[in-house]
Amino acid sequence: MEKHISVLLEESIKALNLKEDSTIVDCTLGYGGHSSYILQRIKRGALFAFDQDSEAIRHSTERLKAIGTNFTIINSNFVNLKEELAKRGVEKVDGILFDLGVSSPQLDDASRGFSYHEDARLDMRMNKDNPLSAYEVVNNYKEQDLVNIFYKYGEDKFSKNIARKIVEYRKSKKIETTLELVEIIKSAVPMKERLKKHPARQIFQAIRIEVNHELDVLEPALEQALSMLKVGGRVAVITFHSLEDRIVKNIFKEKCKIDEKVKGLPNIPDEYLPDFKLVVNKAILPSEEELEKNSRSRSAKLRVIERIK
Repeated sequence: MEKHISVLLEESIKALNLKEDSTIVDCTLGYGGHSSYILQRIKRGALFAFDQDSEAIRHSTERLKAIGTNFTIINSNFVNLKEELAKRGVEKVDGILFDLGVSSPQLDDASRGFSYHEDARLDMRMNKDNPLSAYEVVNNYKEQDLVNIFYKYGEDKFSKNIARKIVEYRKSKKIETTLELVEIIKSAVPMKERLKKHPARQIFQAIRIEVNHELDVLEPALEQALSMLKVGGRVAVITFHSLEDRIVKNIFKEKCKIDEKVKGLPNIPDEYLPDFKLVVNKAILPSEEELEKNSRSRSAKLRVIERIK
């Protein structure tokens, strides 16, 4: 298995402002990159890590055991954050991290069907128990639903063409594999556009988001995360495309807003001040050095918020 390189690792660990006794939640354990760094720094604290990919959990459990025993892995989607932590007697925490990317081992394991470079059965499920896979989306969704998904989640300007070609193709046979789908997408996109970037990238992203309900769970999970922070606690979120980043940016901005009624007053009463502040006003981006080492970090953005009262 190819080693997974955690994106914005130093920056996100620094952003969490870890102490020896911190209680930290990693909402996206993956292959344990961020979690192992966190665990090394919270010797007297506790780490709770969420993931729904059984392979990632198996790998990370071994990796974390080599560092310490003060961790709990929760096999669940992070949308169940509050409920799952409450079951374990945890109501308030010092820091929460979300890394919303697909991990390299998931992309590089051709059989998972995430990659448009490798041939595999259409799948793209993070949680293998999920009844909905890419195969169902591509073969069973109506043309207009495909257009909507490609446009909304992939922001692809050829959404209509691509959806039409898919529906035409599947009249004669089911679309079984990733490269079969790639060829259909290519046939719907003008040659000059194909030379600019891979024509399947945004469509595969859109299908993956639909299969895993990635955007549906982000907002409620962020709201839960913010409600669980102790004063001085932080939420750090790494996003990989504009749709996710927009959700995070808007929620953070809303939480840090000063009440309109008192905006501009020289002395604003404490109860009108926001409960949160942005730790950095603009998103933190990968360094030149990181971009050279790991091309998959190119679209990553890190945003950080802190509870101040």
